Amino acid sequence: MNEALDPVTLSVLSSALAGIAEEAGALLVHGAYSSNIKERRDCSAALFDADGRMVAQAEHIPVHLGAMPEAVAAVIARTPRPGDVFALNDPYTGGTHLPDLTLVTPMTDDGDILGYAVTRAHHSDVGGMRPGSMPSDSREIYQEGLIVPPLRMVREGEEAREAMELILANVRTPDVRRGDLRAQMAAHRLAEQRLHELVARRGREVVLAAMEGVLAYAERRTREALRDVPDGVYEAAGEIEGDGVTDDDVPLRVRIEVAGDGMRIDFAGTAEQVAGNVNCPLAVTRSACYFALRVLLPSDVPANAGTYAPLSIDAPEGSLVNARRPAAVVAGNVETSQRVADTVLLALAAAVDLPAQGQGTMNNVVIGDAGWTYYETIGGGQGASSRGPGPSGVHVGMSNTLNTPIEALELEYPLRVERYELGYGTGGAGAFPGGDGIERSVRVLEDASLSLLTDRRRHDPAGAGGGEPGRRGENRLNDDELPAKASRELEAGDVVTVRTPGGGGYGEATSE
Repeated sequence: MNEALDPVTLSVLSSALAGIAEEAGALLVHGAYSSNIKERRDCSAALFDADGRMVAQAEHIPVHLGAMPEAVAAVIARTPRPGDVFALNDPYTGGTHLPDLTLVTPMTDDGDILGYAVTRAHHSDVGGMRPGSMPSDSREIYQEGLIVPPLRMVREGEEAREAMELILANVRTPDVRRGDLRAQMAAHRLAEQRLHELVARRGREVVLAAMEGVLAYAERRTREALRDVPDGVYEAAGEIEGDGVTDDDVPLRVRIEVAGDGMRIDFAGTAEQVAGNVNCPLAVTRSACYFALRVLLPSDVPANAGTYAPLSIDAPEGSLVNARRPAAVVAGNVETSQRVADTVLLALAAAVDLPAQGQGTMNNVVIGDAGWTYYETIGGGQGASSRGPGPSGVHVGMSNTLNTPIEALELEYPLRVERYELGYGTGGAGAFPGGDGIERSVRVLEDASLSLLTDRRRHDPAGAGGGEPGRRGENRLNDDELPAKASRELEAGDVVTVRTPGGGGYGEATSE
């Protein structure tokens, strides 16, 4: 057992480990080819210990980071060796949805594995039935793209050309995919180099003790915070607005039990898995629950495996939130994850002071053809809180990306942005108003395929403490309104418009 470190040394080394993850993520962003990664930063980086426990993460994408442990466990089961790099995206073997390709590399010292460098990046095409690999009309996972179980991309330091060629042969934009994958590999090499430098400065045993120490510290702080939440049972209901097959609401039910320093989340009563693609693999559901727990904690509590140790999750197998293969899942990662997080937080709002609901959707827009794929998630309104108004035009909940700048979008794709502005007045009224959504209109300059995966087109984001709800969103193709989940073939000159929801207001508005 490693000797405990003094608080100052632990704090310094905790920051050093987090800094390695941040630097690896920065290299991935700057080295990537696709605008989806280099501009929107739809990627994440983290460090794990030799047992597959997350010890540090960069402040990237919540839905990526919370689901990474399953991916690392799947790689460890393949007995990785020094110099290996594994890739995977299989949602039923540690992945989230197929566009998110995860790379895992053992970080070694004198031939011993000290931990793992992990990156997860959204690749804007991995094959499948529609450009962009996010069809609204998929019915099984095989339609959503190439499925990659844990696969050695690099074997003991030598790139496995056959593995790379297999992936590139199944995507529409192979040159871009090669560049993004190599950017991920470069980020891992940097992480291992920085860990070597840290071990050289501090010693192996001290670094390993720091890994244990940050896990114990995070668990202790989380349990302290949970003791401040009143014991009890808290329940809430939510819904997904259609599954891509029908527009009928798909019910989501949450029951939370808080007892002492622990929390249990039970999804009994949630719908069974559906024919469309809003199903969640269990890793994504866990990730959404982790995010909701993180909202309860002070900002200085690190996010790692210790943070989530006090939380247990019961999700019925074969349900919307724990789907069985070969259910389609591409929207589960981006839309159902948001609804799970919102519903968990809605239940907890009966016990603690939490903000009103934000837009609750990622507003996924995919436009492409055989040789190009544009993917964007569009921000909206955040909910107001007792501390002030909600911010406008931001990504909320399980997403933490940027927008694609208009100049970069128009340079790279046959598209023209005709409108991009805040939807003033879409935030809910209240003592503190909710944030406003966004209106974005894009004209296609050549024939292309469109996929939309959105939510909150029928149900408004709820206010809190007497505040009014935010305004729901809207999708349009030229003059025609589209449902929340839609795929269409576009002709040159068509205009796709997405109006995103506003956030809920907080507190009753007072008249002057």
